[in-house]
Amino acid sequence: MTVQDVRAFNRFYTNLIGALDYGRRLYAPYTLTEARVLYELAHSTDTDAADLRADLALDAGYLSRILNRFEEAGLIERAPSRKDPRRRRVSLTPAGRSAAGLLDERARESVASLLGAVGPGERSRLAEAMRTIRTILGDGPAPDAADEAVLREPHPGDLGWIVQRNAALYAAEYGFNADYEGLVARIVADYAEDHDPHLERTWIAEWAGRPVGCVMCVRDDAPGTARLRLLLVEPEARGFGIGDRLVGAVVDFARGVGYRDLVLWTNDILSSARRLYQRHGFVLSAEKPHRSFGQDLVGQDWRLDLHGTGR
Repeated sequence: MTVQDVRAFNRFYTNLIGALDYGRRLYAPYTLTEARVLYELAHSTDTDAADLRADLALDAGYLSRILNRFEEAGLIERAPSRKDPRRRRVSLTPAGRSAAGLLDERARESVASLLGAVGPGERSRLAEAMRTIRTILGDGPAPDAADEAVLREPHPGDLGWIVQRNAALYAAEYGFNADYEGLVARIVADYAEDHDPHLERTWIAEWAGRPVGCVMCVRDDAPGTARLRLLLVEPEARGFGIGDRLVGAVVDFARGVGYRDLVLWTNDILSSARRLYQRHGFVLSAEKPHRSFGQDLVGQDWRLDLHGTGR
């Protein structure tokens, strides 16, 4: 990607949403910046000019002129701030709320018209692409994302998501070929076709309304043994304890239903995952070089004694 790529996208998108002629596009006497100020005021219970300036990264003089015009038009009123008497609280008048509401309605209609040209099958791709841009350019999960993440049973389509995300992420991060996707697909298909819900389970980590991680607990061939499989956390959700919660869910479930041992197979290049397993008490029991998924790897078997002391 080059600077020219980003600038070309910016020109395309600003033209698409009518940013250079926002008022005419929405049949309103406001610029895009003025509409944004109205939006922020409509969605804030207690704000002042300094808050607006910081939130919108606006020049103080420019914002002051906008607020003066709004006040002259009867859209806002100013009073001493509850947070700091030296500041002036800015709030919308009934006329201001009516104007902001009309703008919001017209903006929704404009976006709905835009999406009307996008086929149903393409909307999820579009939403994912938008999330990716926001995440990579700095609008990622908040530090408390792990607390907000929910571990839940898979919904229709989630098992397919497990296959797709494993294949895509391992190809991007480790260069795995389609053999790995085939392996994951077989694991997921076997689970979908025949699993005992009392002894086997899959967890999906959901954050902000979308899946960001997964893990499985299935029966192993050895009696009394469960196997942890397909642990994955999306890159933007890593570092917030979600992987730790997924592994902990498998350990607690396996211990709770009476398994004696919990095992897993991984490769030594997955250093973050290995540290996570060690924190939960797993012990390396064997390792062996192998050629798989188009790569030279060192496979590792790990085991956790569920009758031991736990973490």
